[in-house]
Amino acid sequence: MLLTDLQQYQIYLASKSPRRRELLAGMGIDFDVLTTDVEETYDPSWSPEQIVMHLSKLKLSPIDMAQYDPQTIFIACDTIVVVNGQIIGKPKDRADAERMLKMLSGNSHTVYSGLTVATPRKTLTDYRATEVFFDNLSDEIIQYYIDTYKPFDKAGSYGVQEWIGRVGIREIHGSFYNVMGLPTRLLWQMLSDIDH
Repeated sequence: MLLTDLQQYQIYLASKSPRRRELLAGMGIDFDVLTTDVEETYDPSWSPEQIVMHLSKLKLSPIDMAQYDPQTIFIACDTIVVVNGQIIGKPKDRADAERMLKMLSGNSHTVYSGLTVATPRKTLTDYRATEVFFDNLSDEIIQYYIDTYKPFDKAGSYGVQEWIGRVGIREIHGSFYNVMGLPTRLLWQMLSDIDH
């Protein structure tokens, strides 16, 4: 079984996200956190798929993998939200969070996550996309959510696993965990592939 095979590896998650850490731990995988600081730049003419795959690879770029044991696995992920063809990232402030949630209200958007799994010898990169449909969100709901949950560290200004996801999301087409920030099924497949 893959979990047994992974025990021979030192696994690092290159992420500051508590949600990614929670999801990876929930998969039964032992890992350490190795955060990197990179300027998230990309060509604006690229597709969302190209952008998230590039950004996930970029997060591993400061790591000199040659310095690590061959039995080391690095995992990096990046998530963006696209609504009406426009990429929306993390909100700058309260007004920006309100603006984003109003854009999502009564609308569908797509959450893209790029995932890179690498060893000192091999690198795999892929992505997943999930379509999310919000019901109409009243100003009262938006204000309550921002005041109570302060979603300033989240792409699109919301956490699907939080209150607003429970009361505001009508449908999800694709992986719920992708919307949370880590496409867990894809990660499992990529870990299986990198181990062989």
